Amino acid sequence: MLAKRIIPCLDIKDGRTVKGVNFVDLRDAGDPVELAEIYSREGADELVFLDISATEQKRKTLADLVYRVAEKVNIPFTVGGGISSVEDVDILLHNGADKVSINSSAVKNPQLINDLVAKFGSQCIVVAIDAKQIDGEWIVHLVGGKLPTDRKLFEWAKEVEERGAGEILFTSMDNDGTKDGFANEALAKLSTELNIPIIASGGAGNKQHFTDTFVEGKADAALAASVFHFKEIGIQELKTDLKNNGIPVRL
Repeated sequence: MLAKRIIPCLDIKDGRTVKGVNFVDLRDAGDPVELAEIYSREGADELVFLDISATEQKRKTLADLVYRVAEKVNIPFTVGGGISSVEDVDILLHNGADKVSINSSAVKNPQLINDLVAKFGSQCIVVAIDAKQIDGEWIVHLVGGKLPTDRKLFEWAKEVEERGAGEILFTSMDNDGTKDGFANEALAKLSTELNIPIIASGGAGNKQHFTDTFVEGKADAALAASVFHFKEIGIQELKTDLKNNGIPVRL
């Protein structure tokens, strides 16, 4: 069995790492490059940077951040936030990112997935899907969970796979920031129905939650933010705990 991956996520706003609950009430969590260095040393398998800023200089700022991170870390990292063209991706990969994550732009223009895969290869392209339950149905949302779409989670995930994406990063908006655990039922369905890796996001609060999402949710990787940023869980202690629970991890 492939080793399960632990992925700290750094939400970036105006050059700083921030974290909130259900995508609101943001608080500062530190310098992203410094945090990236620490996580790389501590044994994180990968990193994800999501730029949630809304500045006109966003693309240049993000490219500069990617370059600085690439100089300091020796583990793969993914960059997302406002990426909407082949040119955007070209700049970020050229500056040192290993993968890019697209979200709203893929929902609005699904052909973008095909175009990016054709140009850069599926291994570089992660599609992030934010969804929440409405009347018992998982509905894809945009704009940090504020804007519901007519897309249903499982149908959209299948289309994303068919268009060639290499991975799906699924965030449950209902669980995000709550620290009550991941949306394992939905994750298990995604993992069963699809053949590409599924990254679990939203809800990590303790070490048991990670074991649960790998066992019950069948996730290939687990992403978390505040529990790492605010030192509630150490990456090495988490991996040791997972190994003791029979989960294959890289120590």
